[in-house]
Amino acid sequence: MSSLREVKDRIASVRSTLKITSAMKLVASSKLRRAQKAIETLRPYEETLSSILASLTASDRASQELGVWVQGSFVLSLWTPEPTPHSPEESDAQGRTVVVAFSSNSSMCGAFNNNVSKKALEVLSGVKGPVEVWTFGKKAAEAVRKAGFPPAKDFMDVVAHPGFEAVAAASSELRKLYSEGEVSSVVLVYNHFVSTGRQQVVVEPFLPFEAPQTEVKEDPEEHFILEPSREELLRSLIPQVLDLKLYAALLDSSAAEHAARMIAMQAATDNGEGLLSELTLEYNKGRQQKITSEILDLAGGAAH
Repeated sequence: MSSLREVKDRIASVRSTLKITSAMKLVASSKLRRAQKAIETLRPYEETLSSILASLTASDRASQELGVWVQGSFVLSLWTPEPTPHSPEESDAQGRTVVVAFSSNSSMCGAFNNNVSKKALEVLSGVKGPVEVWTFGKKAAEAVRKAGFPPAKDFMDVVAHPGFEAVAAASSELRKLYSEGEVSSVVLVYNHFVSTGRQQVVVEPFLPFEAPQTEVKEDPEEHFILEPSREELLRSLIPQVLDLKLYAALLDSSAAEHAARMIAMQAATDNGEGLLSELTLEYNKGRQQKITSEILDLAGGAAH
């Protein structure tokens, strides 16, 4: 049995740890509320923009005018100054696949980083042909590097301080590589925030761009005057939609991270409180046993 001094030291250590876990839980809860607010602010704009884009690409006439597969996966000529159409099969043969993985920069968030790293490695291993990985977050970079996939680019600072400008710059670079044929496809891997207690790993295509599949009953030109032309509008809208998609993935991952950390710190706090109760009981029993032993010694001495 441990001495009373050892038990007392453990109790002090657990109490100190509980202060840390409780504080981290409160910080994660505060950051989660801010992340949720950022997503809620972004979603109406993103949904409206996607709805407008879906309206512009819904009619067969628009597809014929632009000479692209707007309802499929090939809309390269909409956002490249000088279109150089090529089939998806040719694209797969020419360029490499880029896997963009989102994680956190720090740990203590349960299985959050492990889940996304595991899924990213599955995607990387399943790609046929050349592949490279871009990481948003220190933990994902460490995991893929350890597995033999050193990150071509790491946006660790963006995860610490999410900003649209930095994400838009990364999106622009990906579009440029795709338009030049160096990249055949881009895939996003991140944790989707479902609820505070649940985060789901999502594998989502980023490029080639797929137009939103929204049912539009009427041609927008029948009720609206489009100026500039439909093609010019699409050239402007598609990059914005892609920038927002990448930024939304970052915010989604950030919210999932804070939720996972809050749950992990709550579990740690509950376990610490349970351990503290056990140690306190053990200390009280030991102290009572020591007092009883001293009383018996005094009583025995008095009898002699």
